[in-house]
Amino acid sequence: MARLSGTGRLADELYLLAHDDVTGRSFLQPRALGLGLAGGLLAELVVAGSIRVRAGGIEIISADVPGDGLARRVLAQAMAEPEQHPPREWLMFLAASAGPDVACRLGESGYLTQVSSRRPWRDSRWVPADSDCAFAPLIRVRAVLEARPVTAADTALAGLAAACGLGSRLLPYGPPDGRRFLDWAVRQLSPSLRELIAQTQAAVDSALLSHRV
Repeated sequence: MARLSGTGRLADELYLLAHDDVTGRSFLQPRALGLGLAGGLLAELVVAGSIRVRAGGIEIISADVPGDGLARRVLAQAMAEPEQHPPREWLMFLAASAGPDVACRLGESGYLTQVSSRRPWRDSRWVPADSDCAFAPLIRVRAVLEARPVTAADTALAGLAAACGLGSRLLPYGPPDGRRFLDWAVRQLSPSLRELIAQTQAAVDSALLSHRV
């Protein structure tokens, strides 16, 4: 199936990794999921050559608009800001709606479908339209863990997945030293992607700590 190759969009792949490939149940707390997907949305713009991520802010390097509506909206929001904001602030801002936004985009692409709850007081939920397609991103992450030749996008996907708390789900699919391979691969990424992964992990760690407190 052509859809086994994925949408080519980092946040989409991360969403599928973060949910059960049959039931659609999330493996992450909502705040961690939202921050991870926010990192994925910004990473899409980095890979597209639209933005550069630094510790002090996000720099627009190209006004060329990515091909899908959600990416265009995120880029437009970044371009509309008159001053620089740290990546952490962007992650927190985008996290508020990243989950529903990415789910809708996956629904439009045919990867997810909405099913109504049997209980009338509960909202409908998103479930994978095809479990094989939903499982496919894990195959790309496994290639990173096995130190096979991969793209920068695949490495960024694996790094963001680990950053938002999916390590315990992903690492068993790789070799015993898969974490070492992953850390090495992330170090080979561009400074923007490395910074974004680090900022995402810091934001998730802070959110989970405040939740426990």
